Amino acid sequence: MANPEWGNETVLTEFILVGFWNLPELQTLLFLLFLVIYIVTVAGNILIFALVVAKQHLHTPMYFFLGNLSCLETCYTSTILPKVLASLLTGDRTILFSLCLTQFYFVCSLVVTECLLLSVMSYDRYLAICNPMPYAAHMSVRACLQLAGGSWIGGFLCSGILTLSISQLTFCGPNIIDHFFCDFIPLVNLSCNDPHLMETLALTLSFLFSLVPFLLIMMSYICIIATILRIPSTTGRQKAFSTCSSHLIVVSIYYATLLIVYMFPTTDILSNFKKVLSVIYTVLTPLVNPLIYSLRNKEVQEALRKACRKFMLGPCEPVNFLGLK
Repeated sequence: MANPEWGNETVLTEFILVGFWNLPELQTLLFLLFLVIYIVTVAGNILIFALVVAKQHLHTPMYFFLGNLSCLETCYTSTILPKVLASLLTGDRTILFSLCLTQFYFVCSLVVTECLLLSVMSYDRYLAICNPMPYAAHMSVRACLQLAGGSWIGGFLCSGILTLSISQLTFCGPNIIDHFFCDFIPLVNLSCNDPHLMETLALTLSFLFSLVPFLLIMMSYICIIATILRIPSTTGRQKAFSTCSSHLIVVSIYYATLLIVYMFPTTDILSNFKKVLSVIYTVLTPLVNPLIYSLRNKEVQEALRKACRKFMLGPCEPVNFLGLK
């Protein structure tokens, strides 16, 4: 991290995450709120992942991708919220540079992976609704593994490029990050190097991995809605619109917050607003995704009811006390 061009200036080895320290009267409330969100998010996503793995009738392309999304959201939340909770509880807001860089690597990897995975999920729904006849051939086991694996690999490769670029920067002061986690723009703004090249790199990657997938999702849903409008049954149309609209709302909010945070220039006026938007895509989206994508689904609800019934009754067969057949 050191650079001889900076002479005898001290190179920073740790940062201070401001987080929500500018709201001292709300620290306890924020701790309890984030703790509840973290527990519910992790429990909900692990439950969905376990159901998809355990239940044979959920071994389909759609639920395979939902299982990937649930696994991703669990990792995603666990990368950010434990540090936020520890800071709110103890007041210790320092983080070593190496840990900060590690946190950024995983957060960025999972954000990009989610962008790609959501576009894959929309493509899956497009094939299932708009082109159902060759669906099984297009979404074979191999194709599903390639699409999901490509999303994960693409996310970690993109993050690796950015993390490697940040590791080459020199940080000689100040060391205060006005954010609740180590993010790209706050880190670059603290470096002693010219930020323009890094900002251009971030803008390019944001365009490729955020805007392009979002446009593909919009195109998929336009085709899906056009197909739904041709459904003769009013009940069928309403059910399909209800599902698609909820998916589209969540996707739109997620991508809109990402694009504003990373593609709009950061100013003093937008700084706090971007922090709020970051809460939406890092904390609230993983919370609502299990509800929107999975728990509203009748097949998942039925699998959950059967699992609860089996847990309550146990594996043994019910005893026939009356001897009836």
